[in-house]
Amino acid sequence: MSEEAIVKKAEAKETPEQRKRRMDWFFHLLYIIVWPYFRLIHPLRVVGREHIPEGPAVICPNHTTAGDPFYVVFAFGYKRPMRAMAKVQIMRVPFIGWILGKAGVFGVDRDTTDLKAVRTSMKFLKEGDKLLMFPEGTRVHDGEDVQAKVGAALFATRAGVPLLPVYIQRKKRRFRRNTVVIGEPYYPEYQGRKPSTEELQEIAQELMDRVRVLGEGVG
Repeated sequence: MSEEAIVKKAEAKETPEQRKRRMDWFFHLLYIIVWPYFRLIHPLRVVGREHIPEGPAVICPNHTTAGDPFYVVFAFGYKRPMRAMAKVQIMRVPFIGWILGKAGVFGVDRDTTDLKAVRTSMKFLKEGDKLLMFPEGTRVHDGEDVQAKVGAALFATRAGVPLLPVYIQRKKRRFRRNTVVIGEPYYPEYQGRKPSTEELQEIAQELMDRVRVLGEGVG
């Protein structure tokens, strides 16, 4: 049996608590390594940190640059580990993908209905973790109009957890403070036991509307 197979077999026997401790350990390790550089080059001004809920939530920021996940992680702080959904290509990069996976990052294939990513998202939320994902599904530049994907709405309604809108300053500046605004968590409303396809799209649109409101006057 290969070393990789042995590791996967051992991880499969982990309890949720053991898995959480392992991922949190790697999360904190990466945080300590990256934070000094990020703080120097991209200092932060965080508004609304008091809105961060205890327990699970779907964290939903706007997305304009590759560094946006770092803005969110460092805005939330060392004591608030989170799991994150990333495009599958990142997870295939040697070593980078491995260590990100250890810290709770998992890949999603945006060209297919990735059921594995769906199951992983639901598992983390039901185990009490916060899940970071970008509802727009891709980086959106000035002048572009992208319809919000329904993934965040689906996960929040299925798991019974709140959505947490977050605005990240669009135009980033080096060596000057960049603003992250954390909105208030809320539970999406819908009729019946579960939302219809149309209701999911409405929830997704309302979410991005809330994100845009947070960014008014920020840039």
